[in-house]
Amino acid sequence: MGDYAHPEILVGADWVAEHAGDDSVRVVEVDVDTGSYDEGHIPGAVGWAWDSELCDTVRRDIVPQAAFEKLMSDSGIANDTTVVFYGDNNNWFAAWAFWQLKIYGHADARLMNGGRAKWLAEGRELTTEAPAVAPADYNAAEPDFSIRAFLPQVAESVSNSAVELVDVRSPAEFSGEILSPPGLPETCQRGGHIPGAGNIPWGKACNPDGTFKSYDELKALYGDAGITGTKPIVAYCRIGERSSHSWVVLKYLLGYENVTNYDGSWTEWGNLVGAAVARGA
Repeated sequence: MGDYAHPEILVGADWVAEHAGDDSVRVVEVDVDTGSYDEGHIPGAVGWAWDSELCDTVRRDIVPQAAFEKLMSDSGIANDTTVVFYGDNNNWFAAWAFWQLKIYGHADARLMNGGRAKWLAEGRELTTEAPAVAPADYNAAEPDFSIRAFLPQVAESVSNSAVELVDVRSPAEFSGEILSPPGLPETCQRGGHIPGAGNIPWGKACNPDGTFKSYDELKALYGDAGITGTKPIVAYCRIGERSSHSWVVLKYLLGYENVTNYDGSWTEWGNLVGAAVARGA
């Protein structure tokens, strides 16, 4: 992991096994399948439900600041706690949680490289018991939206060709063949992609065991698709979770400075009256 621009944001399963019980560390599992935590998780880890605890359940938005502070406090996380995320699907929603912690200014957030699948593949210990957690004092910073792209910004940048746009969905979603991955209901009225976007599916950044590919491999993956950081980079997917994963790769592993996650993504753009849509590979 030493070749990455910011290798400190990744930890291995060995590190987690050794430090999950430390008072200064909190391990958090965030899965697509919100029932996986109850079926067995890393001892000492708490579980967050992405669809109820990491979003505004009335408005379509990230978790509000007051709710975020309560979630962190209830999880025993103080401002100086090291928070390590892991989850299923090679850390889809773990990366989304990481991104939200950075929006609210948490200093020490990390990902367990390889996620839940790697932990299971190595036959490591699981438990069904939730840890006893003492609430902590937590005060979030004002939201830093410099790492978040909103529709007006994206629309203007696209019209001016002022951005490198990365669609991280599957080729079938990108082309318009399907509207969403099977079994995931958040959808849109139209299929396709934002004009000018390149298609670099998020999973291409990972090895078969779920760990991130090397710096050189990632640099070539994005560079060959024209993503070089000479312009601001915007990543998007369907609802922002897969693009959070690619945002981590672009910003922290490759070190591009001006990278944002457009979490409105295709469910916003694909439902927008009058918005241009491109189809095909």
